[in-house]
Amino acid sequence: MPQPTTRERLAALWPPSLLRARAGDLELRYLDDDLMVQLADLAGQGVHEPEAMPFLVPWTRGTPGQVARSVLVYQWRARASVTPQRWTLELAVLHRGESVGIQAIEADDFPHLRAVNTGSWLGQAHQGQGLGTRMRALVLHVAFQGFGAHTATTSAWADNPASNAVSRRLGYRPNGSSRQVREGVPTEHWHYRMDRADYRTHAAAHAELLGQVQLDGIDELREFLEMPDRGVSQPGSRQ
Repeated sequence: MPQPTTRERLAALWPPSLLRARAGDLELRYLDDDLMVQLADLAGQGVHEPEAMPFLVPWTRGTPGQVARSVLVYQWRARASVTPQRWTLELAVLHRGESVGIQAIEADDFPHLRAVNTGSWLGQAHQGQGLGTRMRALVLHVAFQGFGAHTATTSAWADNPASNAVSRRLGYRPNGSSRQVREGVPTEHWHYRMDRADYRTHAAAHAELLGQVQLDGIDELREFLEMPDRGVSQPGSRQ
């Protein structure tokens, strides 16, 4: 009798490894070690201009090797911390099969709150092509259609026009602001919120961006993370 492969054993022991969302030439996929190394190297090549800092924690400062190692350390920590009570799912973003960035989705006490937060980055060579908007729309599809979320939030520095524009385009509502310290300087941080009603209002625009969406591994992941019943259908999706 053939023995199960390492991939098959991993899928049985760690259902997050099955997660995949595809929309045309764009894909979000569980971040395995091969993809992690590719994306660590990509981050080392640059994520933003030297004078900018789009992140709360300045992990992109340093030599290419230091930045790449910081990606590995963070990703291993996030992977090891996934529980039903608190989880962060770090997903590789692939465009036409090439690793171009990371899209994260996280939650605290999702079984009760049904709320998620998202964050992301793209390698500089892949920016300015509309991928940031599409990958956010795709992870929102995962959140609302796949997980049955009630609310999704995100945030960006006031001087990050690209991220703020993506949030507005996709239908988030402004949700206040806060002053946070960025590299030693108090800076305005803008917050955004999208409820299920907002998502439904902008569903046609999201569908135009994404086309047909295919989700894989959702049922296994929902069981693993003890998510409550979605109670919603998934128009335009195959599962």
